[in-house]
Amino acid sequence: MRWPLQNHGYPWKILALGKTMGSIMTLKTHQFPYGSDNYGLLLHCQDTGQTACVDAGDSAAAEAALAETGWGLTHIFITHHHADHTDGLAALKSAHNTTVLGPKIDSAVSHLYDTQLGDGDHFEFAGRRIDVLATPGHTLDMINFYCADDQIVCTGDTLFVLGCGRIFEGDAPMMWSSLEKLMALPDDTIVYCSHEYTLANASFAVTVDPGNTALAERQAAFEKLCENGLPTVPTRIDLEKATNPFLRVSVPSIRAHLEMTDATDAEVFAEIRRLKDNF
Repeated sequence: MRWPLQNHGYPWKILALGKTMGSIMTLKTHQFPYGSDNYGLLLHCQDTGQTACVDAGDSAAAEAALAETGWGLTHIFITHHHADHTDGLAALKSAHNTTVLGPKIDSAVSHLYDTQLGDGDHFEFAGRRIDVLATPGHTLDMINFYCADDQIVCTGDTLFVLGCGRIFEGDAPMMWSSLEKLMALPDDTIVYCSHEYTLANASFAVTVDPGNTALAERQAAFEKLCENGLPTVPTRIDLEKATNPFLRVSVPSIRAHLEMTDATDAEVFAEIRRLKDNF
């Protein structure tokens, strides 16, 4: 089986060129690395000239990405308050006089937000609607940004390729509810997450879902990508539903493997999260 999206995010190319939605050009995306395993993302509309940076953990890396693309920064979307997502926010906002949109829950950096957003809110960016999904669990203030027109969701540290965020501020039922929101998105939604954790996630996933041949094929494909210095992000909702154990808590074979056939979905999720925390 050929797993799609391996052509998305080659270091660190512009995606979605030339496609139109009625009279609106599809957003171009430019994924860039920073730190030891973080990804930043630029979203650009050719028609309006607007560019958003999703999270702002490293201002120098973001500036290099803007210089490479030639795009001018107009917006910053913040998913949550952690330093690896916000350390560069003040510098970028000052340098570009951008509009910053972030979570409704206050934090050490929320004074830098121009607009604070919660679950069910939406706003306009580059002529399209961006919906806000509150996805607490990793942090209480976590929000994700979903653009139905472009079939893109930016999940921060909520959903990863073959994994999910560690729970620091919320609890397992809260995190499971957040993942259910993402699972309800259309299957062809492209998922941009914020970390390159895929190989470690795959090594764990096969211990929970050992009979999943699609997972094994995906793991092998990701190993080849990483051997060649290529990213495994983005992913897609349907691929995660088929191979990510954190989204497969209702699968009978996983429940049997965990000896949790009569447990609730939230209880199975909590056990998988506990196992991963100690893996």
